[in-house]
Amino acid sequence: MPTATVHLLRHGEVHNPGRVLYGRLPDFHLSALGRAMADRVADHFAARRAAGARLVHLAASPLARAQETAAPTAAALDLAIVTDPRIIEAANHFEGLSDIKRRLREPKHWPYLLNPLRPSWGEPYAEQVERVMAAVREHRDAAVEVGGRGAEAILVAHQLPIWVTRRAAENKPLWHDPRHRECTLASVTSLDFEGERLVAVRYTEPCADLLANAANTPGA
Repeated sequence: MPTATVHLLRHGEVHNPGRVLYGRLPDFHLSALGRAMADRVADHFAARRAAGARLVHLAASPLARAQETAAPTAAALDLAIVTDPRIIEAANHFEGLSDIKRRLREPKHWPYLLNPLRPSWGEPYAEQVERVMAAVREHRDAAVEVGGRGAEAILVAHQLPIWVTRRAAENKPLWHDPRHRECTLASVTSLDFEGERLVAVRYTEPCADLLANAANTPGA
């Protein structure tokens, strides 16, 4: 049994008929399917606890979609939701825009496309990893303080910060093709620790059967 585990849970599907890259914008809420995903994830973690997992701590990004995803799990596990701005979505120059492929042809946006490795259009990948891992360590320690060895924490966050944090944990370059991210809606990326040392990364999709009906919305 590892000393502690931190589960990075991506939120469920968002209601976004305009296909806006919503980023950090307020008032983007879960769709009906997204709420079903949140309920499914709550059942997933409740089953883990019933099997003996020490799920004792829950935190979420301040954005509505993360808070709404966390709510059923909070109810199922009788945990308060700690709001942590460090696990918020990445900042993005194109936030609030739709039809991004067409917008990329506009010369005024070209300066933001010069360095995809950083990336130049938004918050640097390295800064995302730094803030997320600071939150991971703090919430890991809070879980261990409550639950002892083997304690587990859940952090509800967003695709890009979770994905680059996973790549860093696996000692892979942070730059990547966004089309190949393994971080689907309501998926769980789990980080296992022995003390301060990260010893394993695991990935599960409790809502795999719901993904076929989900919209591939940007800015998640």
